[in-house]
Amino acid sequence: MGAVKNKRMPRAVREQQMLDAAVQTFGQRGYMAASMDEIAELAGVSKPLVYLYLNSKEDLFTACIRREARTLTEAVRAGVEPALPADRQLWDGLRAFFTHTAQNPDGWSVLHLQARTHGAPFASEVAVMREELVAFVTQLIVVAAREAHRDPSLPEREVAGLAVALVGAAESLAAWANTTPGITAKQAAATLMNFAWAGLGNLMAGHPWSPPAETPKATDKES
Repeated sequence: MGAVKNKRMPRAVREQQMLDAAVQTFGQRGYMAASMDEIAELAGVSKPLVYLYLNSKEDLFTACIRREARTLTEAVRAGVEPALPADRQLWDGLRAFFTHTAQNPDGWSVLHLQARTHGAPFASEVAVMREELVAFVTQLIVVAAREAHRDPSLPEREVAGLAVALVGAAESLAAWANTTPGITAKQAAATLMNFAWAGLGNLMAGHPWSPPAETPKATDKES
């Protein structure tokens, strides 16, 4: 984070500098405890300039959420090669996800902890990112499943729940990995693959698990 003031610095560069400082401050101190004064000082600019560029603390936090969400989804998409087998695509996507969250712990804190606990407007911004990741994973799984057992009519809704569960598990595991010493992105990704792929592998082979038939309870017979 540069502290040298440069009046000729392009606005876009200056704004990113402010966002870098804000993400670090919000991620480490929390939204409520973070102050515009310390964000401005960390960015090497005046507080009035932060307000001039980003209007308010709320708008600054929203801008941080949007930037961190965008960079995370871009990292996951960039990590997946569509020509590879389904398990390799999922593995690469998970490694990209855990690598990004490990390398950007303050950004992940903003998305996973701060944004979700400080009001609906902030939480809704994170929900947009989550929906994009779920849609991406859903499409990855459904295309692979259709190809695996030659069923072009397999509806997305049958695997959408799996995608939601997988994304939710990845989010929780990233939070755990970032606070547990010695856990690498590769280890976190392998943990989730071992947890998820057994079930997904059966789906790809056309053998989904089905719940057992329910038997009437004694109370049902008596009523």
